[in-house]
Amino acid sequence: MKENKYDDERFFEKYSQMLRSQKGLQGAGEWSELQKLLPDFKEKRILDLGCGYGWHCKYAADHGAAAVLGTDISQKMIQTAQRINSAAQIEYRCTAMEDLRFPADTFDAVISSLAFHYIRDFKPLVANIAKWLKTGGSLVFSVEHPVFTSYGTQDWYYDENGKILHFPVDNYYYEGQREAIFLGEKVIKYHRTLTTYLNTLLENGFELQHIIEPQPPAEMMHLEGMKDEMRRPMMLLVSAIKK
Repeated sequence: MKENKYDDERFFEKYSQMLRSQKGLQGAGEWSELQKLLPDFKEKRILDLGCGYGWHCKYAADHGAAAVLGTDISQKMIQTAQRINSAAQIEYRCTAMEDLRFPADTFDAVISSLAFHYIRDFKPLVANIAKWLKTGGSLVFSVEHPVFTSYGTQDWYYDENGKILHFPVDNYYYEGQREAIFLGEKVIKYHRTLTTYLNTLLENGFELQHIIEPQPPAEMMHLEGMKDEMRRPMMLLVSAIKK
């Protein structure tokens, strides 16, 4: 069964309290770097996989996109996106990205924010994206960094006084399902190596443009726990072009 934790009432309420949920793109620590990777949206057809609240869909629409399709497995996410990030050229669809079907050469750009690590089978998804994109089209996505997903729990090791000792990295080359704790709840995610992420793109005709491990922005360093985010990478940003 595909993971759909975000339709759980308790979990969704916790997610709604996060800074990125309340402040949108400006509340996302990786946004300042991700924004630099996005293509020119003017008069383009855009697909957002795992669109969540629709912040990136609205950004694309505000920057001249001709048509934007935001898809998400969560009905609660789609309902929120329709309420707070609507625009004439945006369509939202409640569908798992693995179940989407489009003709070849449908989109000029595909974007995805922190969603691919919920997908069990990455390779067939990338093959589909390569088919859906026009030649020269862009793929830009963010995922949780393989260092962050490898061990599973995604929490620090602490001493007897609760002080952070270090972050565990283990079973790195054993790809597959992990049971993580996110917002105090158990969530199923999928770990894959950096090699798998990047080589899968190359094998499907993509040319890598940028690979970024974003650091916390200076303006967020005063927030609780943010300085500790300098101790290990949490996210990976990738942009590529379909050759």
